[in-house]
Amino acid sequence: MTQPTPTQTTSDAASSLTIRFLGHSAFLFSSGGFQVLIDPFIQGNPKSPVTLDEALGWNVNAVLVSHAHGDHWGNALDFGKAGIPIIGTAEVGGYAGQHGAANAIGANIGGTVKGEWGQVTLTPAWHSSSFPDGSYGGMPTGLVIEMGGKRVYFAGDTGRFSDMALIGEGGLDLAILPIGDNYTMGPIEAAKCLDLLKPTAAMPMHYGTFPALTGDPQVFAAEAEKRGVKVYLPEPGEEIKL
Repeated sequence: MTQPTPTQTTSDAASSLTIRFLGHSAFLFSSGGFQVLIDPFIQGNPKSPVTLDEALGWNVNAVLVSHAHGDHWGNALDFGKAGIPIIGTAEVGGYAGQHGAANAIGANIGGTVKGEWGQVTLTPAWHSSSFPDGSYGGMPTGLVIEMGGKRVYFAGDTGRFSDMALIGEGGLDLAILPIGDNYTMGPIEAAKCLDLLKPTAAMPMHYGTFPALTGDPQVFAAEAEKRGVKVYLPEPGEEIKL
């Protein structure tokens, strides 16, 4: 079983964050021995570098869900049934609780949920949201995650919108943006978001998993670099460290 190595627990752990890309829009954040899983689409994800059994063996402290579509909700319920908190909108939390998750937490736009690992604030996202069974999933969201002394904006599925300027007001160490096109914005639109967010660095997601997601990460990288923004392009399974 592959076990991710937690971020070191020495004095610099509080100011470092390791992010492992799990393909599509799934990520594992690690810092100071804590681990948070975002949009855990593992089973059925052709880009996933791990199996669901491997992931369930990790010491995950929370699962964050941006919205209810199957490629983001993914295997959240498998973790929730194991007692790991699922954090999302009230609708996501309510659905999780009704389907066997022991510690689901429902929040909403503008709300912040805190844990020993750090905190997450839900932001707007322009998209749609329904569970695989057709149940209403509430509003889609982005996530501002504060962990390991870093502030990361995970946009979820969205198009560009002007209020991204407000999300960036607190400073961002990293913006993770969808670039696949068709269901979200494409790479050029995503790069334009950087003018509003003003992050130190950026990373694309939600591309190349399925034929419709044609966005090219190299186009995004070129446009981001014109703006002086550092770009990370990890392959599924690879890590970056902030």
